Amino acid sequence: MKIQSTMNPSDADEGTPVSVKIRERLAAARKRFHANDNIAEFIEPGELEKLLDEVEEKMKGVLSSLVIDTDNDHNTDNTARRVAKMYVNEVFRGRYVTGPAITEFPNVGHLNELMIVGPITVRSACSHHFCPVIGKIWIGVMPNEHTNVIGLSKYARLAEWIMGRPQIQEEAVVQLADLIQEKTQPDGLAIVMEASHYCMAWRGVKDMDSKLINSVMRGVFLKDPNLRREFLSLIPRKG
Repeated sequence: MKIQSTMNPSDADEGTPVSVKIRERLAAARKRFHANDNIAEFIEPGELEKLLDEVEEKMKGVLSSLVIDTDNDHNTDNTARRVAKMYVNEVFRGRYVTGPAITEFPNVGHLNELMIVGPITVRSACSHHFCPVIGKIWIGVMPNEHTNVIGLSKYARLAEWIMGRPQIQEEAVVQLADLIQEKTQPDGLAIVMEASHYCMAWRGVKDMDSKLINSVMRGVFLKDPNLRREFLSLIPRKG
């Protein structure tokens, strides 16, 4: 005799971890979900809070495996929740939310002179060890009459959104350049990032002074060495 299940499909779905549901949507769309990818379009309303709860439970397991008595240690009894909120709502927020709204204005003044924005303080985490990466970014833009003009604070918001993911500095700068170029369509774009990596300062060689400096040059900044030198000379870096 065949026994029919009385379980409602939605009841079975209710028991599926939200991370699995999100992964299934990504797989169905054949979308990549590397550490530095934004996956906001695959997260449905209300799921981010459920994801936070799921990360909290997994983090409790990590603390248990580290042999930390969270039941009796008042300093760590809520650490799993704090770490989950830090990852989902703060340091990795750029993975889970849509990009900031950017108001663009036409270049009615036909501006065509070098503009530099910075230093913009940025905070990220390396995708190798999840250790902090903290540094500054300078952005050079050579507009043309068709370039969209955006407010200075918007450059900082775009940088924060890109950096709010586990990142490799070299890839992060390219991602930011792609985004700004898409938004503004300038004749040239230059970005320099200088950052301290705590995977070196906190572990490994424990070098507190080393910094990684890298750049992306596009358009006229790549073709014109004089313009490139002008941009680099106007960046007030220290050390």
